[in-house]
Amino acid sequence: MTGLTALGFPLDAVRHRAVHGTAAIFPDPRSYGSAVYGQSRSEADALDRMRLVPPVLMPRRLDKLVELGREPTYRDVDLATDVGGFRSAAPVYVSALGSSSVAEPVALELSRQAGAFGIPLVIGENLTARGRYERLMSRIETYTAACPEGLGGVVVQQSTEDADSELWNRLYSDPLVSTLLARGRLGFELKVGQGAKPGLGGMTLLSVADRAELEGRFLLEEVAADLLLRSATPGTFTEAILRGQIRMMRNNFPRARTWVKFPPGRDVAVAARLAWECGADAVTVDGAEAGTGWAPSAFLDHVGLPLAECLARTRPGEDCLLASGRMWQGHRAVKSLALGARAVGIGRAAVAAVDAAPEDGLTSLLDCLGLEMRMLISALGKYRPGQLDRDDIWMREPYAAPDPLTGSEHD
Repeated sequence: MTGLTALGFPLDAVRHRAVHGTAAIFPDPRSYGSAVYGQSRSEADALDRMRLVPPVLMPRRLDKLVELGREPTYRDVDLATDVGGFRSAAPVYVSALGSSSVAEPVALELSRQAGAFGIPLVIGENLTARGRYERLMSRIETYTAACPEGLGGVVVQQSTEDADSELWNRLYSDPLVSTLLARGRLGFELKVGQGAKPGLGGMTLLSVADRAELEGRFLLEEVAADLLLRSATPGTFTEAILRGQIRMMRNNFPRARTWVKFPPGRDVAVAARLAWECGADAVTVDGAEAGTGWAPSAFLDHVGLPLAECLARTRPGEDCLLASGRMWQGHRAVKSLALGARAVGIGRAAVAAVDAAPEDGLTSLLDCLGLEMRMLISALGKYRPGQLDRDDIWMREPYAAPDPLTGSEHD
Protein backbone atom coordinates (compact mmCIF):
# COMPACT_ATOMS: atom_id res chain seq x y z
CA MET A 1 0.00 0.00 0.00
CA THR A 2 1.29 3.47 -0.92
CA GLY A 3 1.18 6.58 1.24
CA LEU A 4 -1.86 7.88 -0.67
CA THR A 5 -3.91 10.45 1.27
CA ALA A 6 -7.19 12.24 0.51
CA LEU A 7 -8.11 15.08 2.84
CA GLY A 8 -11.78 14.88 3.93
CA PHE A 9 -12.38 11.63 2.03
CA PRO A 10 -13.08 8.31 3.83
CA LEU A 11 -10.04 6.59 2.40
CA ASP A 12 -9.98 3.79 4.99
CA ALA A 13 -13.58 2.85 4.19
CA VAL A 14 -12.76 2.69 0.48
CA ARG A 15 -9.71 0.53 1.20
CA HIS A 16 -11.89 -1.76 3.32
CA ARG A 17 -14.19 -2.30 0.34
CA ALA A 18 -11.28 -2.83 -2.00
CA VAL A 19 -9.82 -5.53 0.24
CA HIS A 20 -13.02 -7.29 1.33
CA GLY A 21 -15.29 -6.92 -1.70
CA THR A 22 -19.08 -7.23 -1.34
CA ALA A 23 -18.81 -8.34 2.30
CA ALA A 24 -17.88 -4.73 3.10
CA ILE A 25 -21.34 -3.32 2.37
CA PHE A 26 -22.66 -5.15 5.46
CA PRO A 27 -21.72 -4.85 9.13
CA ASP A 28 -18.83 -7.04 10.27
CA PRO A 29 -20.02 -10.61 9.55
CA ARG A 30 -18.13 -11.84 12.62
CA SER A 31 -20.76 -10.07 14.72
CA TYR A 32 -23.65 -11.99 13.16
CA GLY A 33 -25.50 -14.08 15.69
CA SER A 34 -24.36 -11.95 18.61
CA ALA A 35 -25.48 -8.48 17.49
CA VAL A 36 -28.65 -6.73 16.39
CA TYR A 37 -28.49 -3.98 13.84
CA GLY A 38 -30.21 -0.66 13.31
CA GLN A 39 -29.68 3.00 12.59
CA SER A 40 -26.51 4.30 14.21
CA ARG A 41 -27.13 8.02 13.69
CA SER A 42 -29.41 8.60 16.70
CA GLU A 43 -28.70 12.34 16.66
CA ALA A 44 -30.97 12.55 13.60
CA ASP A 45 -33.94 11.20 15.58
CA ALA A 46 -36.74 13.79 15.54
CA LEU A 47 -38.85 11.81 18.02
CA ASP A 48 -36.16 12.19 20.67
CA ARG A 49 -35.93 15.93 19.98
CA MET A 50 -39.64 16.40 20.71
CA ARG A 51 -40.75 17.27 24.23
CA LEU A 52 -43.82 16.25 26.18
CA VAL A 53 -45.54 19.40 27.45
CA PRO A 54 -47.95 19.12 30.42
CA PRO A 55 -50.58 21.87 30.69
CA VAL A 56 -51.16 23.99 33.76
CA LEU A 57 -54.93 23.41 33.75
CA MET A 58 -55.95 19.74 33.90
CA PRO A 59 -59.72 19.14 33.79
CA ARG A 60 -59.28 15.37 33.42
CA ARG A 61 -57.38 15.30 36.71
CA LEU A 62 -60.39 16.90 38.37
CA ASP A 63 -62.64 14.29 36.74
CA LYS A 64 -60.39 11.54 38.12
CA LEU A 65 -60.41 13.15 41.57
CA VAL A 66 -64.22 13.12 41.60
CA GLU A 67 -64.26 9.49 40.39
CA LEU A 68 -61.80 8.31 43.05
CA GLY A 69 -62.81 10.61 45.90
CA ARG A 70 -59.14 11.58 46.40
CA GLU A 71 -56.25 13.20 44.61
CA PRO A 72 -55.17 10.91 41.74
CA THR A 73 -51.57 9.73 41.31
CA TYR A 74 -49.63 8.12 38.51
CA ARG A 75 -50.64 4.73 39.89
CA ASP A 76 -54.19 5.49 38.75
CA VAL A 77 -53.15 5.48 35.08
CA ASP A 78 -54.67 2.42 33.39
CA LEU A 79 -52.34 1.18 30.64
CA ALA A 80 -54.60 -1.65 29.41
CA THR A 81 -55.21 -1.14 25.70
CA ASP A 82 -56.82 -2.79 22.70
CA VAL A 83 -53.94 -3.65 20.36
CA GLY A 84 -54.99 -4.80 16.92
CA GLY A 85 -57.99 -6.74 18.22
CA PHE A 86 -56.25 -8.13 21.32
CA ARG A 87 -56.61 -6.91 24.89
CA SER A 88 -53.15 -6.01 26.16
CA ALA A 89 -51.95 -5.19 29.68
CA ALA A 90 -50.05 -2.20 28.25
CA PRO A 91 -49.79 -0.34 24.94
CA VAL A 92 -46.79 -2.48 24.01
CA TYR A 93 -46.19 -5.58 21.89
CA VAL A 94 -43.12 -7.63 21.00
CA SER A 95 -42.10 -6.90 17.41
CA ALA A 96 -41.51 -9.67 14.90
CA LEU A 97 -38.54 -11.89 15.65
CA GLY A 98 -37.96 -14.45 12.94
CA SER A 99 -35.19 -16.82 11.94
CA SER A 100 -32.11 -14.75 12.77
CA SER A 101 -29.41 -16.42 14.84
CA VAL A 102 -29.52 -13.69 17.46
CA ALA A 103 -33.23 -14.25 18.18
CA GLU A 104 -33.29 -18.03 18.43
CA PRO A 105 -31.40 -18.45 21.75
CA VAL A 106 -33.81 -16.12 23.59
CA ALA A 107 -37.02 -16.90 21.69
CA LEU A 108 -38.71 -19.28 24.12
CA GLU A 109 -37.93 -17.30 27.26
CA LEU A 110 -38.98 -14.10 25.53
CA SER A 111 -42.25 -15.76 24.49
CA ARG A 112 -42.91 -16.91 28.04
CA GLN A 113 -42.30 -13.52 29.61
CA ALA A 114 -44.35 -11.65 26.98
CA GLY A 115 -47.19 -14.09 27.57
CA ALA A 116 -47.03 -13.80 31.35
CA PHE A 117 -47.08 -10.00 31.11
CA GLY A 118 -50.14 -10.13 28.86
CA ILE A 119 -48.88 -8.28 25.77
CA PRO A 120 -49.11 -9.48 22.14
CA LEU A 121 -46.23 -11.36 20.53
CA VAL A 122 -45.40 -11.19 16.82
CA ILE A 123 -43.49 -14.13 15.34
CA GLY A 124 -41.48 -13.17 12.27
CA GLU A 125 -41.16 -14.67 8.83
CA ASN A 126 -38.93 -17.45 7.51
CA LEU A 127 -38.93 -19.35 10.79
CA THR A 128 -40.20 -22.43 8.96
CA ALA A 129 -38.24 -21.82 5.78
CA ARG A 130 -36.00 -24.82 6.47
CA GLY A 131 -38.81 -27.17 7.39
CA ARG A 132 -38.73 -26.48 11.13
CA TYR A 133 -42.40 -25.91 11.86
CA GLU A 134 -41.88 -27.19 15.40
CA ARG A 135 -39.79 -24.11 16.28
CA LEU A 136 -42.75 -21.88 15.50
CA MET A 137 -45.11 -24.09 17.47
CA SER A 138 -42.76 -24.10 20.47
CA ARG A 139 -42.90 -20.31 20.64
CA ILE A 140 -46.70 -20.30 20.38
CA GLU A 141 -47.18 -23.02 22.99
CA THR A 142 -44.74 -21.38 25.42
CA TYR A 143 -46.49 -18.02 25.07
CA THR A 144 -49.98 -19.47 25.39
CA ALA A 145 -49.17 -21.49 28.50
CA ALA A 146 -47.99 -18.35 30.33
CA CYS A 147 -50.60 -15.85 29.15
CA PRO A 148 -53.42 -14.82 31.53
CA GLU A 149 -56.97 -15.42 30.40
CA GLY A 150 -58.36 -12.58 28.31
CA LEU A 151 -55.03 -10.92 27.57
CA GLY A 152 -52.51 -11.05 24.75
CA GLY A 153 -52.39 -12.74 21.39
CA VAL A 154 -49.97 -14.29 18.91
CA VAL A 155 -49.46 -12.80 15.44
CA VAL A 156 -47.58 -14.78 12.79
CA GLN A 157 -45.93 -13.36 9.70
CA GLN A 158 -45.65 -15.26 6.43
CA SER A 159 -43.00 -14.46 3.84
CA THR A 160 -43.42 -15.27 0.16
CA GLU A 161 -41.31 -18.38 0.79
CA ASP A 162 -43.47 -19.33 3.79
CA ALA A 163 -46.53 -18.89 1.59
CA ASP A 164 -45.19 -21.52 -0.81
CA SER A 165 -45.53 -24.04 2.04
CA GLU A 166 -48.95 -22.57 3.01
CA LEU A 167 -47.87 -21.69 6.53
CA TRP A 168 -51.01 -19.73 7.45
CA ASN A 169 -53.26 -22.52 6.15
CA ARG A 170 -51.36 -25.05 8.20
CA LEU A 171 -51.52 -22.96 11.37
CA TYR A 172 -55.17 -22.10 10.94
CA SER A 173 -56.11 -25.78 10.81
CA ASP A 174 -53.63 -26.97 13.46
CA PRO A 175 -55.48 -28.42 16.48
CA LEU A 176 -52.76 -27.03 18.76
CA VAL A 177 -53.84 -23.45 18.01
CA SER A 178 -57.58 -24.09 18.04
CA THR A 179 -57.91 -22.60 21.53
CA LEU A 180 -56.19 -19.40 20.41
CA LEU A 181 -58.57 -19.16 17.46
CA ALA A 182 -61.64 -19.87 19.55
CA ARG A 183 -60.68 -17.08 21.97
CA GLY A 184 -59.80 -14.58 19.25
CA ARG A 185 -56.12 -14.52 20.16
CA LEU A 186 -54.48 -15.52 16.86
CA GLY A 187 -53.51 -13.08 14.13
CA PHE A 188 -51.64 -13.08 10.83
CA GLU A 189 -49.44 -10.20 9.71
CA LEU A 190 -48.82 -9.37 6.07
CA LYS A 191 -45.30 -7.97 5.95
CA VAL A 192 -45.03 -5.46 3.12
CA GLY A 193 -41.67 -4.24 4.42
CA GLN A 194 -39.66 -3.26 7.48
CA GLY A 195 -37.87 -0.25 8.85
CA ALA A 196 -34.26 -1.32 8.71
CA LYS A 197 -34.28 -2.31 5.05
CA PRO A 198 -37.32 -1.01 3.14
CA GLY A 199 -37.68 -2.63 -0.26
CA LEU A 200 -35.68 -5.73 0.71
CA GLY A 201 -36.83 -9.05 2.13
CA GLY A 202 -35.45 -10.84 5.16
CA MET A 203 -31.73 -11.60 5.17
CA THR A 204 -29.72 -14.18 7.04
CA LEU A 205 -26.07 -15.23 7.02
CA LEU A 206 -25.47 -18.95 6.71
CA SER A 207 -22.61 -21.30 6.09
CA VAL A 208 -21.80 -22.01 2.45
CA ALA A 209 -22.47 -25.64 3.35
CA ASP A 210 -26.19 -24.78 3.42
CA ARG A 211 -26.24 -23.89 -0.27
CA ALA A 212 -27.52 -27.25 -1.50
CA GLU A 213 -30.49 -27.21 0.91
CA LEU A 214 -31.60 -23.70 -0.07
CA GLU A 215 -30.69 -23.49 -3.76
CA GLY A 216 -33.71 -22.58 -5.87
CA ARG A 217 -35.79 -21.38 -2.91
CA PHE A 218 -33.89 -18.23 -1.93
CA LEU A 219 -31.54 -15.74 -3.49
CA LEU A 220 -28.07 -16.83 -2.36
CA GLU A 221 -24.84 -14.88 -2.57
CA GLU A 222 -21.40 -15.47 -1.12
CA VAL A 223 -20.37 -12.38 0.81
CA ALA A 224 -17.24 -13.91 2.34
CA ALA A 225 -15.17 -17.00 1.84
CA ASP A 226 -17.27 -19.10 4.21
CA LEU A 227 -20.51 -17.12 4.49
CA LEU A 228 -23.65 -17.19 2.38
CA LEU A 229 -26.23 -14.38 2.28
CA ARG A 230 -29.73 -15.83 2.12
CA SER A 231 -32.28 -13.25 0.95
CA ALA A 232 -36.04 -13.65 0.91
CA THR A 233 -38.00 -11.80 -1.73
CA PRO A 234 -39.94 -8.81 -0.38
CA GLY A 235 -43.03 -9.44 -2.48
CA THR A 236 -44.52 -7.06 -5.02
CA PHE A 237 -47.29 -4.66 -4.03
CA THR A 238 -49.54 -2.30 -5.89
CA GLU A 239 -52.81 -0.85 -4.63
CA ALA A 240 -54.75 -3.68 -6.28
CA ILE A 241 -52.41 -6.38 -4.98
CA LEU A 242 -52.52 -5.00 -1.43
CA ARG A 243 -56.32 -4.90 -1.49
CA GLY A 244 -56.39 -8.46 -2.79
CA GLN A 245 -53.97 -9.73 -0.14
CA ILE A 246 -55.93 -8.23 2.75
CA ARG A 247 -59.25 -9.47 1.39
CA MET A 248 -57.77 -12.94 0.94
CA MET A 249 -56.62 -12.94 4.57
CA ARG A 250 -60.02 -11.84 5.84
CA ASN A 251 -61.89 -14.31 3.64
CA ASN A 252 -59.64 -17.34 4.19
CA PHE A 253 -58.90 -16.77 7.87
CA PRO A 254 -61.98 -14.98 9.25
CA ARG A 255 -61.29 -15.90 12.89
CA ALA A 256 -57.71 -14.55 12.82
CA ARG A 257 -56.88 -10.89 13.30
CA THR A 258 -55.46 -9.16 10.23
CA TRP A 259 -52.31 -7.07 10.70
CA VAL A 260 -50.31 -5.34 7.96
CA LYS A 261 -46.73 -4.16 8.43
CA PHE A 262 -45.36 -1.31 6.31
CA PRO A 263 -41.84 0.02 5.83
CA PRO A 264 -41.19 3.75 6.34
CA GLY A 265 -42.07 4.65 2.76
CA ARG A 266 -42.89 8.12 1.55
CA ASP A 267 -46.49 7.04 0.76
CA VAL A 268 -47.03 5.29 4.09
CA ALA A 269 -50.13 7.38 4.87
CA VAL A 270 -51.80 6.31 1.62
CA ALA A 271 -50.88 2.65 2.16
CA ALA A 272 -52.10 2.66 5.77
CA ARG A 273 -55.44 4.22 4.86
CA LEU A 274 -55.88 1.63 2.12
CA ALA A 275 -55.20 -1.21 4.57
CA TRP A 276 -57.71 0.12 7.10
CA GLU A 277 -60.34 0.59 4.41
CA CYS A 278 -59.86 -3.08 3.47
CA GLY A 279 -60.53 -4.13 7.06
CA ALA A 280 -57.08 -4.51 8.64
CA ASP A 281 -57.30 -4.75 12.43
CA ALA A 282 -53.91 -3.07 12.78
CA VAL A 283 -51.33 -1.33 10.64
CA THR A 284 -47.74 -1.51 11.89
CA VAL A 285 -45.28 1.14 10.76
CA ASP A 286 -41.58 0.55 11.28
CA GLY A 287 -39.54 3.72 11.40
CA ALA A 288 -36.12 3.83 9.80
CA GLU A 289 -34.70 3.49 13.34
CA ALA A 290 -36.15 -0.01 13.69
CA GLY A 291 -33.75 -2.91 14.07
CA THR A 292 -33.14 -6.12 12.20
CA GLY A 293 -31.17 -9.31 12.30
CA TRP A 294 -29.09 -8.34 9.25
CA ALA A 295 -29.09 -5.53 6.70
CA PRO A 296 -26.68 -3.60 4.47
CA SER A 297 -25.09 -0.67 6.30
CA ALA A 298 -26.32 1.82 3.71
CA PHE A 299 -29.93 0.89 4.48
CA LEU A 300 -29.47 1.18 8.24
CA ASP A 301 -28.38 4.81 8.10
CA HIS A 302 -29.66 6.23 4.82
CA VAL A 303 -32.95 4.65 3.70
CA GLY A 304 -36.51 5.24 4.88
CA LEU A 305 -38.46 7.90 6.79
CA PRO A 306 -37.78 8.37 10.51
CA LEU A 307 -40.55 7.14 12.76
CA ALA A 308 -41.52 10.69 13.78
CA GLU A 309 -42.14 11.53 10.14
CA CYS A 310 -44.19 8.36 9.60
CA LEU A 311 -46.36 9.23 12.59
CA ALA A 312 -46.76 12.83 11.49
CA ARG A 313 -47.93 11.72 8.05
CA THR A 314 -50.25 8.94 9.21
CA ARG A 315 -53.51 10.02 10.84
CA PRO A 316 -55.23 6.86 12.12
CA GLY A 317 -58.27 8.42 13.77
CA GLU A 318 -60.11 5.50 15.39
CA ASP A 319 -58.08 2.91 13.47
CA CYS A 320 -55.24 0.99 15.12
CA LEU A 321 -51.75 2.21 14.25
CA LEU A 322 -48.77 0.42 15.78
CA ALA A 323 -45.28 1.93 15.76
CA SER A 324 -41.78 0.58 16.27
CA GLY A 325 -38.25 1.89 16.10
CA ARG A 326 -35.72 2.20 18.93
CA MET A 327 -38.36 1.70 21.63
CA TRP A 328 -37.17 1.03 25.16
CA GLN A 329 -37.96 4.19 27.14
CA GLY A 330 -41.29 5.55 28.30
CA HIS A 331 -40.86 9.02 26.84
CA ARG A 332 -40.43 7.67 23.33
CA ALA A 333 -43.45 5.41 23.71
CA VAL A 334 -45.67 8.18 25.11
CA LYS A 335 -44.64 10.57 22.32
CA SER A 336 -45.57 7.91 19.76
CA LEU A 337 -48.95 7.40 21.42
CA ALA A 338 -49.56 11.15 21.46
CA LEU A 339 -48.80 11.23 17.73
CA GLY A 340 -51.49 8.65 17.03
CA ALA A 341 -50.07 5.19 17.68
CA ARG A 342 -52.20 2.76 19.69
CA ALA A 343 -49.18 0.80 20.92
CA VAL A 344 -45.43 0.52 20.40
CA GLY A 345 -43.31 -2.48 19.49
CA ILE A 346 -40.09 -3.55 21.17
CA GLY A 347 -37.66 -5.77 19.27
CA ARG A 348 -33.96 -5.26 19.92
CA ALA A 349 -34.73 -4.11 23.45
CA ALA A 350 -36.67 -7.31 24.14
CA VAL A 351 -33.83 -9.48 22.85
CA ALA A 352 -31.25 -7.52 24.85
CA ALA A 353 -33.34 -7.74 28.03
CA VAL A 354 -33.70 -11.53 27.90
CA ASP A 355 -30.05 -11.90 26.95
CA ALA A 356 -29.04 -9.87 30.02
CA ALA A 357 -31.41 -11.59 32.47
CA PRO A 358 -32.88 -14.77 30.96
CA GLU A 359 -35.47 -15.48 33.66
CA ASP A 360 -37.02 -12.03 34.10
CA GLY A 361 -35.21 -9.50 31.88
CA LEU A 362 -38.17 -8.73 29.62
CA THR A 363 -40.51 -8.51 32.62
CA SER A 364 -38.18 -6.00 34.29
CA LEU A 365 -37.87 -3.97 31.11
CA LEU A 366 -41.66 -3.86 30.75
CA ASP A 367 -42.01 -2.86 34.41
CA CYS A 368 -39.63 0.07 33.81
CA LEU A 369 -41.44 1.05 30.64
CA GLY A 370 -44.81 0.86 32.39
CA LEU A 371 -43.76 2.97 35.36
CA GLU A 372 -42.29 5.67 33.10
CA MET A 373 -45.40 5.70 30.96
CA ARG A 374 -47.72 6.00 33.95
CA MET A 375 -45.70 8.90 35.35
CA LEU A 376 -45.55 10.72 32.02
CA ILE A 377 -49.23 10.21 31.18
CA SER A 378 -50.24 11.33 34.67
CA ALA A 379 -48.01 14.41 34.37
CA LEU A 380 -49.98 15.33 31.25
CA GLY A 381 -53.17 15.24 33.31
CA LYS A 382 -54.46 12.06 31.68
CA TYR A 383 -55.14 8.54 32.90
CA ARG A 384 -55.42 6.33 29.81
CA PRO A 385 -53.11 6.07 26.79
CA GLY A 386 -56.02 6.77 24.45
CA GLN A 387 -56.44 10.26 25.95
CA LEU A 388 -53.04 11.40 24.63
CA ASP A 389 -53.03 13.68 21.58
CA ARG A 390 -50.77 15.96 19.57
CA ASP A 391 -51.31 18.87 21.96
CA ASP A 392 -49.10 16.92 24.39
CA ILE A 393 -46.11 17.28 22.02
CA TRP A 394 -43.85 20.24 21.30
CA MET A 395 -41.61 20.13 18.25
CA ARG A 396 -38.65 22.39 17.65
CA GLU A 397 -39.29 22.42 13.92
CA PRO A 398 -42.77 23.11 12.51
CA TYR A 399 -44.09 20.27 10.38
CA ALA A 400 -45.67 20.65 6.93
CA ALA A 401 -48.54 18.17 7.04
CA PRO A 402 -48.94 15.91 3.99
CA ASP A 403 -52.11 15.62 1.99
CA PRO A 404 -53.75 12.37 3.25
CA LEU A 405 -54.67 11.31 -0.29
CA THR A 406 -51.48 12.08 -2.18
CA GLY A 407 -48.85 12.11 0.52
CA SER A 408 -47.48 15.43 -0.80
CA GLU A 409 -46.69 18.14 1.70
CA HIS A 410 -48.56 21.40 2.12
CA ASP A 411 -48.61 24.12 4.76
